[in-house]
Amino acid sequence: MAIRRTWLGMDTAHPGQPSAASSAHSSPRESLPVLMLGAIGVVFGDIGTSPLYALKESFVGPHPLAVDQLHVFGVLSLIFWSLMLIVTIKYVFVAMRADNKGEGGSFALLALISRHIQNRRASAVLVVLGVLAASLFYGDAMLTPAISVLSAVEGLTIVNPALEALVLPIAVVIMIALFLIQYRGTAKVGALFGPVVLIYFATLATLGVVNIAARPEILGILSPHHAAQFFMYDPHLAFLAMGSVFLAVTGAETLYADMGHFGRKAVGFSWLTVAYPCLMLNYMGQGALMLGDPSTAENPFYLMAPEWARLPLVFIATAATIIASQAVISGAFSVTHQAVQLGFLPRLKTLQTSAKAAGQIYIPAINWGLLAMVLVLVLGFGESTRLASAYGISVIGTMIITTMMLAFLVFHVWRWNKLLAAGTIALFALVDGIYFASNIAKIPDGGWFPLAVAGVLFTLLTTWATGRRIMRERLAEGEGGFSLEQFIVSTAKSVHRVRNTAVYLSAADTGVPSALLHNLKHNQVLHERVLIVTVKVEEVPQVAPEQRTEVHDAGHGFYRVIIRYGFMEEVDIPRELSALGCLDGSFDPMTTSYFLGRQKLIPSVDHPGMVRWREALFAWMSKSSESAMESFKLPTNRVVELGSQLQI
Repeated sequence: MAIRRTWLGMDTAHPGQPSAASSAHSSPRESLPVLMLGAIGVVFGDIGTSPLYALKESFVGPHPLAVDQLHVFGVLSLIFWSLMLIVTIKYVFVAMRADNKGEGGSFALLALISRHIQNRRASAVLVVLGVLAASLFYGDAMLTPAISVLSAVEGLTIVNPALEALVLPIAVVIMIALFLIQYRGTAKVGALFGPVVLIYFATLATLGVVNIAARPEILGILSPHHAAQFFMYDPHLAFLAMGSVFLAVTGAETLYADMGHFGRKAVGFSWLTVAYPCLMLNYMGQGALMLGDPSTAENPFYLMAPEWARLPLVFIATAATIIASQAVISGAFSVTHQAVQLGFLPRLKTLQTSAKAAGQIYIPAINWGLLAMVLVLVLGFGESTRLASAYGISVIGTMIITTMMLAFLVFHVWRWNKLLAAGTIALFALVDGIYFASNIAKIPDGGWFPLAVAGVLFTLLTTWATGRRIMRERLAEGEGGFSLEQFIVSTAKSVHRVRNTAVYLSAADTGVPSALLHNLKHNQVLHERVLIVTVKVEEVPQVAPEQRTEVHDAGHGFYRVIIRYGFMEEVDIPRELSALGCLDGSFDPMTTSYFLGRQKLIPSVDHPGMVRWREALFAWMSKSSESAMESFKLPTNRVVELGSQLQI
């Protein structure tokens, strides 16, 4: 078989190995201040809204503390050093160095490490960890809009206690409106995110400084000995308080996940120069206020402001929480898209909301599913204090998984000095372990909810991945295992050939697709030009254009075409085929027919691949999947589907 390998100008790179062109991630071209402003608006919305509830929950939550100097200093010291260790050191200085062509997040980290791990058992463990982290993320995506918006709107009760009855209706209306506009995308409103959140951070810092000036001794919380004193005075209560203190660092994963949008430098500088100082000034201001008047512990964030400024503060805080919610929702769309591309979810209808930014997408199924769960949370829990009991456990679970994956990275990929690597991972594991243990106490009070959500999603993700593997194996068995060369020799010369081009989609880059065999069996003809197309999603965010397409000329008008995409890219088969200039004759999209195989899945009695209920679940997910025609942008009037039954 004559093989013509075309990388559209690159013929030396080995398939699967990115060239230098693709290795350099297309980093943002804007100036650093512009990128920092964007990062402030998108990346820090979640962690930036934590002052609304974090300190309050430590003193009036399920395990209330006495409002005195020992406890106020102890809690604030814990918050300061938690932000230092978890956000600054773990994420900004270490995790954000683990970029996959500029992208971050659980799936990006999984793909990065998997390329360097040859041990199959270790690879399997990494896949499980990555899928579990993604499952936990969805629990966070449901809780963040609920607790953030509800906390902000509850400020109305500080302005006027008579407004308490309006809190839930207003929060519900804001949530519904937020999800209703998702189909429009964030391109237009995104430009406002940075300035609005910057104003919010400036407000945090101003309120903090004013209250610190009244009791400057609060600056002493920067010393870690106050946290140690808190633990020595009452270890049990201090341990339980860690569950509320942890609310101050929720959103740290967002720094890593959204790194690709703005670059590591912009995110890191924004944290160190704006977000971290403003957050700590506000926390210290709340502490100073509580020391002067212990009754303000009921809502120190709003009570820091003078009475005339509280209503405007409600509006500013609500705007910030809406932006934080928008960022989490967009993140859910992005994670879902990556999961689909990497084969952990069936194809879902995905709409591009921007002609310029490929990463701006809208997935209706995820949007409405999130809205339903957010409304259940808001109406079911009713107030931010009760929601705080459910919040945090999914976040710390994700952080622990990130630490475990970083351990693979520093030992096996970066190959740090073993002592340095062990000390770094041990520090991260110790901090994560303490917070995880303290958050376990939240499970009976609502922490079970995100764990239940994660359990359901983990089952869906693993069932789909396992089912696809089994289905590929069954298809290979059904195709008889003969190669394309054998098929051409035995069949192509003796069958009548008709004009134009036929494209057959194949999951494998070897063998003969079942749709081709079924078409030949029923119609007894072949087209003069036959393209067997396989789409491969690589473990990188984007694939360089010169490495996109590989063509093998098998002779007699048969071509095997392999099209490669990154896990954050959109698949468009007609576009890629139209760009090919190496086929005999011109490629005319209007005279090309696309043949798809559609299998009706039935449980196998003799050789079951999964337990019966998982086979039924996989069959349902497969039936609910968006068709390949829509997912691959195939023209609707040029597609032929050939059905068959397949035992799994």
